[in-house]
Amino acid sequence: MSIQNTISFHVKEAFKTLYNLELETVEFQATRKEFEGDITIVTFPMLRVIKMNPAQLGNDLGDYLVDKVDEVKGFNVVKGFLNIEIADAFFLNFFNEIKDDEAYGFVETEPNGKAIMVEYSSPNTNKPLHLGHIRNNLLGYSVAEILKAAGNNVYKTQIINDRGIHICKSMLAWQRFGNGETPESTGLKGDKLVGNYYVRFDQEYKKEIVVLVEEGKSEDDAKKQAPILLEAQEMLRKWESGDEATVTLWKTMNQWVYDGFEITYKNLGVDFDTLYYESDTYLLGKEFVVEGLKTGVFFKKDDGSVWCDLTEDGLDEKIVLRSDGTAVYMTQDIGTAIQRIKDYPDVGGMVYTVGNEQDYHFKILFLILKKLGFDWAKNLFHLSYGMVDLPSGKMKSREGTVVDADDLIVEMATTAKEISQDLGKLEGYDDTEKENIYNTIGLGALKYFILKVDPKKRILFDPKESVDFQGNTGPFIQYTYARIQAILRKADLDGNVTLSAVEMSLHPKEKELIKQLQLFPEVIQNAANNHSPALIANYTYDLVKSFNSFYQNVSILGADNDNEKIFRVQLSQVVSNTIKNALSLLGINVPERM
Repeated sequence: MSIQNTISFHVKEAFKTLYNLELETVEFQATRKEFEGDITIVTFPMLRVIKMNPAQLGNDLGDYLVDKVDEVKGFNVVKGFLNIEIADAFFLNFFNEIKDDEAYGFVETEPNGKAIMVEYSSPNTNKPLHLGHIRNNLLGYSVAEILKAAGNNVYKTQIINDRGIHICKSMLAWQRFGNGETPESTGLKGDKLVGNYYVRFDQEYKKEIVVLVEEGKSEDDAKKQAPILLEAQEMLRKWESGDEATVTLWKTMNQWVYDGFEITYKNLGVDFDTLYYESDTYLLGKEFVVEGLKTGVFFKKDDGSVWCDLTEDGLDEKIVLRSDGTAVYMTQDIGTAIQRIKDYPDVGGMVYTVGNEQDYHFKILFLILKKLGFDWAKNLFHLSYGMVDLPSGKMKSREGTVVDADDLIVEMATTAKEISQDLGKLEGYDDTEKENIYNTIGLGALKYFILKVDPKKRILFDPKESVDFQGNTGPFIQYTYARIQAILRKADLDGNVTLSAVEMSLHPKEKELIKQLQLFPEVIQNAANNHSPALIANYTYDLVKSFNSFYQNVSILGADNDNEKIFRVQLSQVVSNTIKNALSLLGINVPERM
């Protein structure tokens, strides 16, 4: 039983004993730093049950708790706040329970329990991954790891958007201007090569628009009638009808992109358990559109297009099939969701990691799936996130002004190298060790900077600001972890010794650290419930700040006696293990030396 539960039980008993009244809930908060105590009871809400002076109520309850609860050592009352001091024995007993648990805070998954499928990345196969994809991947991967740590079975997945007009634009531009070049002949990653032709299409398209406008057409008509666009649309129709040459080119260029993506995912440190392809799932979506027509979920307009009328639900009409029979994004998303449940019957819910510009799309998708009669549709969640901006402004893929993911990963390592060299952090390391640490620091800085922000908020990303060895940054936390490893190497103590309150008393900084450690399991559960890696990131920063305060105020290796030294080394070990576990939930590695 937690200390809050224990105290809560006895406070309710106090109300019965002292006032012959029933109290339903007890409100706790952290004790403010200017007051003595470890936990605070707020008495003001109790005044709804009993009318009396809040300070007197606090004193009555404090006296009762000191008398009845072994863990309560003392108390003080400030207005309506009852600040309780907890005995050292409670904190030492807790610490001894967790000190040998390397997975402290993590809940074991039930082998046969319901699973959650987390979708992230889900790129188009017409361009390389960029900074926006990085936020998507980091969020999705981290949420999957947090859900696992909270006790859920998890599948990581993505839907690869490998069909549609945007794919045909890259294919057509390569046909026209590529002269048969390949990733091998150019030395380019396949996704970058294909992305270059997506940009080239846009350039040629704009030229044709200018010519048509000069010939007297309106800009809107010119955009619709540009020959290169009409040819791309014809290529899409050929692909959907199974034209052999078009499908062969599509397979070839998509494979170039997949090979390129695989390298980026590996460098970024994310992975997937299963992959889905829009070119497969849109067909299943079309089947269910036909079924929905029969049951009245959808209706057909005069031009042959199929829609879902959601006006009674406060939304609007949504197209699910074009008049020419071709699918839209909604069609394939319906098919993908259904296919996933067919493939993994143990999945009871799904998390879609997609930018907030698609909020409306997912409201409609989830509603349509409910109307189609799928019970699991009530457990679908859109992990909506804000855009990532750079000091230089907004990114645009078709204009070639995006920040390439691979380039950014390299830039982060380079920035880490420059700052580390300026600070003299890695003197005495060989070149291979240095490069490994630069990569670890650079990637850790990138991930932490993005994940410490609430997913819903927009981010202004500054690479140099993120690689800072001070403040709420990845490198600051990694450096603290490495500092603890240095202490542990010097200490060389037997970690199996268990100390009790009879043998020692706690320094306030030691107690503060243990209280911070106590929060970790609850933080994981909250982060899972809220789909928010930011809660893990900012908890880790608070833990590191507590450790550094402990480190500056208490001598670890120069302690007054062996018991103090053993305990402080053990405490440092548990803190470092918790830092490592917390950062692992963010996909961040820790260096053993820095």
